[in-house]
Amino acid sequence: MEQQTNEIIVSLTDKAAEKVKKLLEKESKPDYGLRVGITAGGCSSYMYEIALEKEPKAEDTIIEDKGVRIFINPQSIEFMKGSTVDYLDTLTNAGFKVNNPNVKTSCGCGHSVG
Repeated sequence: MEQQTNEIIVSLTDKAAEKVKKLLEKESKPDYGLRVGITAGGCSSYMYEIALEKEPKAEDTIIEDKGVRIFINPQSIEFMKGSTVDYLDTLTNAGFKVNNPNVKTSCGCGHSVG
């Protein structure tokens, strides 16, 4: 059973929210949301999962931030609490970046955390 919450588990920066909205508009998917969580893998045990999805899964928690629906699976909630998703666009790199206060270790690539 999906749950909606006002608890801040994950938030988006203005730049990240703007980028998600632009992607949804570009792909003609205005009713989609952003899946954010962790999945097993990577050199530090876990990797972030960020994807556009049409519907939340039955067990997901749904957060609304800056006009974007965010879907989080139950296994990711404790690890993701207090995290902020940002969007970076530099000369050498562009993409979403998770700033997570719960991370104990991460690898050099920035995609794997533990």
